[in-house]
Amino acid sequence: MAKVLESQEQYRKETGTSLMFIGLAIWVADALVAFFFPSAMRLGSQGTFLTVILVLAAMGLLLMGTGYAMRGKPEE
Repeated sequence: MAKVLESQEQYRKETGTSLMFIGLAIWVADALVAFFFPSAMRLGSQGTFLTVILVLAAMGLLLMGTGYAMRGKPEE
């Protein structure tokens, strides 16, 4: 029984870490979109860029928060 609980705990930690990493990767992609934002202002399509930036930021934050909560408290 203890082995099953330990396996489930390990699975939760690995899944949480993966979600946090994916959220961070989405934030990096968001930074790339934000890098090209000034060129969108010149072209007049800044609304689309701003929408993409906000959606990616919210999705990355949600994944990082979910991953952090899934991992639980750090072991002492």
